[in-house]
Amino acid sequence: MDVVVDNLDVFAKGMRTTVSLTLLSFAVAFVIGIVVAACRVSPIPPLRIAGTFYVETVRNTPLTVLFVLFFFGLTKVGIKYGAFTTAIIVLGGYTGAFVAETVRAGINSVSRGQAEAARALGLTFPQVLLIVVLPQALRTVVAPLGGLFIALIKNSSIAALISVKELVYRTDGLANDTARVIPVFLGAAVAYLVLTVPSGLVIGALERRVAIRR
Repeated sequence: MDVVVDNLDVFAKGMRTTVSLTLLSFAVAFVIGIVVAACRVSPIPPLRIAGTFYVETVRNTPLTVLFVLFFFGLTKVGIKYGAFTTAIIVLGGYTGAFVAETVRAGINSVSRGQAEAARALGLTFPQVLLIVVLPQALRTVVAPLGGLFIALIKNSSIAALISVKELVYRTDGLANDTARVIPVFLGAAVAYLVLTVPSGLVIGALERRVAIRR
């Protein structure tokens, strides 16, 4: 494993890019997820249809296909993004569909009576959702959202396909340079564990902190 120890700086650079990519993509996914979940539970049929279409289309399209379509396909019609920006858009949009379903499940777990009481007080649907329902819904889905965050850390590796210099891209380059494929990729596996295991512990602590006592 000397090749790993001698090239810790390469792994560190890849990990920094992976962390940045994950955090920015999850922020995009969270916003998309909230908006789409709101559409899915909206009393307006066209919004429900649009939300369902987005979720079902994105969730059932392979992530690699989305990367290829956005990075290579859009350039054919004159739309160009940098590789890192493309990765954020694709990972955020893809994960956003899963976030939407997770948040929708949280919304459905909130007692219908609370929403009806809020409407009786004169609150509009958006106000009921933002003030009454979402704060409770999000507290019930901390663990599933955390699971999506950890999955996103690993899914970010597909960004290597479009030459984003994250952990797998750096690892592949190092393996090619040293011809030590197994030790180098074992080092990458450990690096991912360094990112995911502490994330899981933080998510578990956060879940216990915000848990709703029933």
